[in-house]
Amino acid sequence: MSYMALYRKWRPDEFEEVKGQEHVVTTLKNQITHDRVGHAYLFCGTRGTGKTTVAKLFAKAVNCEHPLPDGSPCNECATCKAIQAGSSLNVIEIDAASNNGVDNIRDIREEVQYSPAEGKYKVYIIDEVHMLSIGAFNALLKTLEEPPSYVIFILATTEAHKIPITILSRCQRYDFRRISLETIYERLMELLGREGIEAEEKAVRYVAKAADGSMRDALSLLDQCIAFYLGQTLTYDKVLEVLGAVDIDVFNRLIIEVAKGQTMEALKIIDEIIWQGRELSQFVTDFTWYMRNLMMVKVSNEVNDQLDLSAENLEIMRQTAQDIELDTLMRYIRVFSELSNQIRYATQKRVSLELAIIKLTTPQMESGMDSILDRLRVLERKVDEGAMNISPEQLAALSANEDRRSEPVEEQINREEILKKELTPAQYEDMKTVMDSIHQIRSTQELRDRIGQGTMNLLDMASINLGHDKKSIVLSFDGSPQGQMAFRQFSKEEHRLALQDLVGELTGKQVDITCQSKDSIAEQDIGSVNLSKVNFSIDVEE
Repeated sequence: MSYMALYRKWRPDEFEEVKGQEHVVTTLKNQITHDRVGHAYLFCGTRGTGKTTVAKLFAKAVNCEHPLPDGSPCNECATCKAIQAGSSLNVIEIDAASNNGVDNIRDIREEVQYSPAEGKYKVYIIDEVHMLSIGAFNALLKTLEEPPSYVIFILATTEAHKIPITILSRCQRYDFRRISLETIYERLMELLGREGIEAEEKAVRYVAKAADGSMRDALSLLDQCIAFYLGQTLTYDKVLEVLGAVDIDVFNRLIIEVAKGQTMEALKIIDEIIWQGRELSQFVTDFTWYMRNLMMVKVSNEVNDQLDLSAENLEIMRQTAQDIELDTLMRYIRVFSELSNQIRYATQKRVSLELAIIKLTTPQMESGMDSILDRLRVLERKVDEGAMNISPEQLAALSANEDRRSEPVEEQINREEILKKELTPAQYEDMKTVMDSIHQIRSTQELRDRIGQGTMNLLDMASINLGHDKKSIVLSFDGSPQGQMAFRQFSKEEHRLALQDLVGELTGKQVDITCQSKDSIAEQDIGSVNLSKVNFSIDVEE
């Protein structure tokens, strides 16, 4: 006897073996036991979720000579065996993809006039019914609405939205859900036991995950893996090799290099994957799913059940997620989601993948807001790490590139005069002491290093203002890209407090330092005067 594929060999022959569709099975069994069988059903759902299988089981159940008390077929009578073997004249399967014309439906209309030679019902199972032409749908309408009492129509489709409302309104609709990973895993382990094949739990779980909610896909993938390593224990590494998949450790390495902006290192990892013979479309799908899991870890600490990861891998992902901003992850997912739609039709899949990686590592290639924010984060990280030392001259040059035509012309103000009027001699002296300490920090290499060279250079983007209490300091930043980068840097508590503590150490006084973002840092009054531009050497009148 020729070999039979697993999904055909182990197709359920009773309702109890149908996994993941309990809401449909229970309803149909209740209809059978209470003699409330309808005349037209519509089974909707993605591929491999059991639509045709349940349709055949239902056809057996309504025609069974000795049905079980719960409505299931006995699988022992002549009718059940004939339907199981596909030789019954009472169950007619039609593929609407290849029989979608008006003439095909007219043949059905003529056939339904004849009652079944044996059994109670004639059951017409029309698969991929959405492929019928408009004319064929119209021809089906009258028969579907008022069929003979011994006829049942079961329409199956993966695209219910393509079916005319006139057909939908004449059917009982049942939506078949994607089957959960755990349910698929348990079914695969059960069937492997029946087949006498040994397999690692991790390997079977990966097959279940790769099936993406389809039991038939899971059995087909498992069949493929078993055939490649016939007679051997099925391991996780063997499954990865057969399916052209990539391990989570590779994903972690790749995302870390991408987040660092290391384009060439990321491309080297892609090169490794390609030389290992991995299937690139599958890699894009898996990496997108990995980033989705990383995002889930980022937003919640209680996602263990949803991710179905080992404790070790979950901890690795948590550590990785700490170093990547949520907005950045969302941009990565957007880029790879676009790639997954394109790569299946691409003639040069490697080029498409490498271009996407370059997009991730160089956000300046894109002009969207999330890309701009990502560019700022990259600059901030380089400043923190000391990899980019921005000099005051460079910052000034960057600021000079802004469009000055949109900036209002500032009026010349007398800073010293404003301070003399608003501050008492004691307050003025305190501000002089504070500003002297800030100038000292700026000019002393050792003190600059304690805060960070890059962070100190960004301080030049601030207008150092007097607080409302006339004792504290406010660092004000404008809305330019450079100003916002500096604002974000000093909004981090560790940088702001480092400056505050150092000023306190040099002055012997507690000085509160805060920061704010303003549309403009033009000097107009006591609250906006840039203290770093004040000549504190003048005498203050008593």
